[in-house]
Amino acid sequence: MKHRITGAASAVALALTLALGGTGAAEAAQGATPSYVALGDSYASGLGAGAYQSSSGDCKRSDKAYPALWAAAHRPASFAFTACSGARTGDVLAKQLTPLTPTTGLVSISIGGNDAGFGDAMSTCVLNTDSACLNRIATASAFIRNELPAKLDAVYSAIGARSPKARVVVLGYPRFYKLGAVCAGLSDAKRKAINDAADLLDTVTAKRAADHGFAFGDVNATFAGHELCSGSPWLHSVTLPVDESYHPTAAGQSGGYLPVFSSAA
Repeated sequence: MKHRITGAASAVALALTLALGGTGAAEAAQGATPSYVALGDSYASGLGAGAYQSSSGDCKRSDKAYPALWAAAHRPASFAFTACSGARTGDVLAKQLTPLTPTTGLVSISIGGNDAGFGDAMSTCVLNTDSACLNRIATASAFIRNELPAKLDAVYSAIGARSPKARVVVLGYPRFYKLGAVCAGLSDAKRKAINDAADLLDTVTAKRAADHGFAFGDVNATFAGHELCSGSPWLHSVTLPVDESYHPTAAGQSGGYLPVFSSAA
């Protein structure tokens, strides 16, 4: 709760502020930043960015992921990083929500891509014909329209129940490919189908987030000009280790995700 300070009290407040100086002022600023919990899948954990925390194992939580970068810059009262590579909505519900409390002030999450089978869809498109790719994307799109909304609702409702006062920011996914550019491997038809599916996923996610009173962070503007085939990509193409394929690089986390989250948070 904020109180208005007037008259002599304001002079006392000013004197205290000046007296704090250096470390004391920093500690006061830290105390003013709410506790933060970062949930979600590999796009939130930072798979592809490197600098993985050894304690995170297969979850591959990175110190270069946007949640860790934001926490390092803002020093929240507490920071719980439970996002995990490969997570689906059910995994968030079963394994990631424990740090959420009634006093949690900020939550971030990206989820839904694994539920929709985006990894398998990308593999199908890379390894098979245009027809096989478009059919697989159509299956994923049908799931996003018809089944994913209820799964997102379950996650968002659980977050709201555990931390009813928190600012919740739902982060979307970027378009993967620049269209019309010379690019080995995938036809424009495949690239457009993949981008359209990513847009559909963002549209559905944004609607569910809004209906729960959550903010939605659209990263397409920050990733524009940095898609695959752009000449300056912030996403990995097919890589070794293969699990980092089609995930943001460290630059994608710091330049693509962090500004959007910081603005929404």
